[in-house]
Order: sequence, then structure tokens, then C-alpha cells
Amino acid sequence: MSDTKAILAIAKKTIDNEAEAISYLATLLNEDFSNAVECIRQSKGRVIISGIGKSALIASKIVATLNSTGTPSIFMHAADAIHGDLGTVQKDDVVICISKSGNTAEIKMLVPLIKRGKNKLIGMTGNPDSFLAAQADFILNTYVEKEACPNNLAPTTSTTAQLVIGDALAICLLELKGFSSKDFAKYHPGGALGKKLYLRVGDIATNNQIPQVRTNSDVKSVIIEISEKMLGAAAVLEDQKIVGIITDGDIRRMLNKYDNIYGLTAKDIMSVTPKTIASDVLAVKALEIMQANNISQILVVDGENYKGIVHLHNLIKEGIL
Repeated sequence: MSDTKAILAIAKKTIDNEAEAISYLATLLNEDFSNAVECIRQSKGRVIISGIGKSALIASKIVATLNSTGTPSIFMHAADAIHGDLGTVQKDDVVICISKSGNTAEIKMLVPLIKRGKNKLIGMTGNPDSFLAAQADFILNTYVEKEACPNNLAPTTSTTAQLVIGDALAICLLELKGFSSKDFAKYHPGGALGKKLYLRVGDIATNNQIPQVRTNSDVKSVIIEISEKMLGAAAVLEDQKIVGIITDGDIRRMLNKYDNIYGLTAKDIMSVTPKTIASDVLAVKALEIMQANNISQILVVDGENYKGIVHLHNLIKEGIL
């Protein structure tokens, strides 16, 4: 077997192993999972998630997912908790402890301290007979038959199972709370994702120049306006209302069509059905319209009033595309 075939066979076996384990997780869901979700949803505090080793890394990711979907959460490393960080846990907080075995030394030291504070404890473990499971108010069963590691040692499939159950928790809470894309945008204001959720056409148009000509403007004036405003197009207005658009493409077509352009006006060469978009519409919608119509610009309006142009390059610059 070639190296390529051997590598791909190992990768496929790993993926198949983890996919099978994830499918099996669905059969382990029970009333404890539902009760754990309701416990978090009704809590007036935060979700504190703790673990050690690879489980601590998974805990951090689950915290990030919960925070981004509207459930305030904090990561607390199990080892640090028993050396001073236990003060992270406040009166109304719900604590989730993650441990594959449920019997690690740190978890055995931490759990009684949490119970002493009378906080609700959710145990995420692959061992329902463990110390953690016995002490938890609710158990999230993440049992896996074996790790993807051929030695059945390196946490692989087990940490994937923990991650999936964490995602299931987050999505249940998201849907029960009616968490919308607008809510999501509040927690993701930066980067391309945030911009897709909150950046509006008017926000972009206000930073551009506003190219415009009249129906009786001569061709030279049209070309100068398009060139100076650098958006590859100009709106054609009559009585302050949009009646057409002239793009770079229209100028090229004019030159191919006419040997003598003297006497031509904007009205002679404009496209009379320009695509428009309201200024309060999300910028990502402008991208959809451009792609659907194979165009590079769209006119921005506020009611019947012309407000400017958004160019495809604007959307690329903003990270929308």
C-alpha cells in the first residue's frame, strides 16, 4: 500500500470511529439532559465549566459557544479551582464538570467544594458509575467504546463526544430562548461574520461619493462623472428621481455602437431598469442581488430618494464576500 493510500485509510478509519461514536450519543440522551438544559435556562447566574487536561480545552470551547449564543459562561480550570479560583463560582451559578473517567484526583477534590456551596452540578462524563456521576445533580453521558487512537489512550473520540454534547446544550438553550440572528450579531460585531449580520447598505454608501448625471447630460460629462467618483457607474436623474444608470459597460457598448458620439446624451445610452436597494437593508443582501444579476454596482435609495452606489469592491473590502 502506498503512503497516500495508507494515510487516507487511517484518516477514514478515524472519522468513521468518531462518527459512529457521535451517532451512539443520541441513544444516551435521557431526562437528565433535558433537566440539565432547564436548570441552566432557569438559572439566574452563569454557567461555570470546569475540567482538566483535554477536557479543560473542550470546556473552554463550550464556554465560547455558550457565550456567543446568549448563555453567560466562564471557564474554570479544575486544578486552579482547588488552588484559589473557586471564588469564580457565585451563589446562583450552575457548574458543569467535564471528565471522561469522572474519577480524576482534581475532580474528586473539586466536586465536594462545589456541593458545599449548594450550586447545581452537572457532570459530563463517559463513566456513569464514577465519583462525578454519583455526586452530580444531572449526568450528561459521553460514553465512547474506544478512542480513535490505536492504543486507546490519546483522548480523541471521547473529547469529540464531549464537544458534541456541549454543542447540543448550547443549541437547545439557543432555541428555547428564541435567540435570533439579530441577537447573534450583538455578540459578533467584529469580523466578516458580524458584518454580515449588522452592516447595512447605507453604512457603506455614506462613505462613497454619489455619482449622478441628468438625462440631458452630454457623454463627456457622463464619462467625467463616472471617472471622478470611481464607482464605475452613475445614476441618471430626472426631477431628482432615478430613471436609469450608466456603467463602464454602457460606455464601452456605446463606443462599439456609434462611430460618432457627438450629440449623444445620458438618456441615449443609459439602462432604464437599474437595480436598487433600500439603505436599511443588510449589505449581504446587496451581494446576493449583484450575484444573481451579474452586476458590480447597485443604486441605494431611501424611499424614492437616491442616496448613492454600493460597488462589489466595497463588499469585498468589508469582508462580506
